Amino acid sequence: MSGFLDGTLVLDFTRVLAGPFCTMTMADLGARVIKIESPDGDEARSMGPFANGHSLYFASINRGKESVALNLKHPEAAELALKLAARADVVIENYRPGVLERLGLGYEAVRTLNETVIYLSLSGFGQVGPYRDRGAYDVIIQAMSGLMGITGPLGGGPTRVGASLGDIVPALYATVSVLAALQRRERTGQGSYLDIAMMDSVVAV
Repeated sequence: MSGFLDGTLVLDFTRVLAGPFCTMTMADLGARVIKIESPDGDEARSMGPFANGHSLYFASINRGKESVALNLKHPEAAELALKLAARADVVIENYRPGVLERLGLGYEAVRTLNETVIYLSLSGFGQVGPYRDRGAYDVIIQAMSGLMGITGPLGGGPTRVGASLGDIVPALYATVSVLAALQRRERTGQGSYLDIAMMDSVVAV
């Protein structure tokens, strides 16, 4: 499967787990993934376990990617990121809704330069609705979706699933969505905007 996405350029504005797991899967399928990190790096770089001073956790979900450090709050850095987005087949981000728009890197700004781009936003509760501005981590999604309510000993309290399914399930939905959008673009020449919510994804399963 490693060559399925040969020639596909993915610009990766993601961090921690859900977004990076999606772009890691695309890299595993052969895409060239350029990960944009702040000068301080993805927060996952500080998460253990560690070996020789480096996070094995970070390495495990960012394998096969290239990394570029940019302070997107600086206009010149944001302009450089936009130039990269103009060349990309796929742009994936998992900031809170509205953050990249304020930096000039939202879907409309990218589409102006790249009409056939596939742009995916992965967030806790989606781009619309009353919870859109709330952040979310795995344990929040596991609790709010009801997954914790059907897990654990009979008669016991809610129990978190050991694996971070609140992140991994939406990452896989995101990957499937991008692959479908690439297939659609192949047929029609049209790009797509994709909105994937962690909450929706876990409720779905």
